[in-house]
Amino acid sequence: PPTIEGVPGTWDLSRDGSTRRCVMTLASQSFESGRRLSFPAGCRRALPILNEVAAWLFVDGVVRLVDKNVRPVLIFKARDDRRSLMAKTEGGEVYSLVPLQIVAMAPPPAPAPDGGSGYKLERDDPTAAGGQNTGAQTSAATPAGPRPTAGIYALDRYREQDVCRLELKPAEGGGTATVRLLEGCRDSGLTTFDPAAWLAAPGRLTLVARRGHVVGLVPAGENHWRREPEVGTTFILRRIESAPPSGSP
Repeated sequence: PPTIEGVPGTWDLSRDGSTRRCVMTLASQSFESGRRLSFPAGCRRALPILNEVAAWLFVDGVVRLVDKNVRPVLIFKARDDRRSLMAKTEGGEVYSLVPLQIVAMAPPPAPAPDGGSGYKLERDDPTAAGGQNTGAQTSAATPAGPRPTAGIYALDRYREQDVCRLELKPAEGGGTATVRLLEGCRDSGLTTFDPAAWLAAPGRLTLVARRGHVVGLVPAGENHWRREPEVGTTFILRRIESAPPSGSP
């Protein structure tokens, strides 16, 4: 986000090259150390650096996580692709901050006037304030490659396999192709994202959240799709079961 108004919301914080991650909320309310933030207690064990963090600030166009004395603990700057933020500690550890549901993202799509699906790809860059890209523009710029198909997919995270399963349903009657998270999902990032629909294009799989923002994936082997850009904790969707033939019970 280019301004502080776009920052509040839910973010995924992870340490690059590890399974250590945390879903945190950056609030707009201010107090003595800065602006309030919150995260589950288990995050302090997963990412010990959070034991020092008391608040967040937006200074000189970057997000800072600061301690109770307002000293910076992690200073995040936008990566070149503008899809996530990155901070590096003096010890060489690299942390990624990826937007999940923040104010800077596109607003929820309005229902179509004909009663059809309201889901559409509003913008390809969730952290950019200007210039929306339509789904047609994004598809035209996407390189050729395999086309994703409906079915059951497992989510793999770094060394953790099958932490969540989701069903990508085929579109019926030219309507929306919906997504259903299957019971037992253990990935808080995906459940917070709350996928509701998916879009298929050659060399591109797009998950659309219920609130309208998106995650794009590109081929990573046969029936494997990885998040693009590849930042933070590994995000691989692996198809483990094809969709049943049309008309099957």
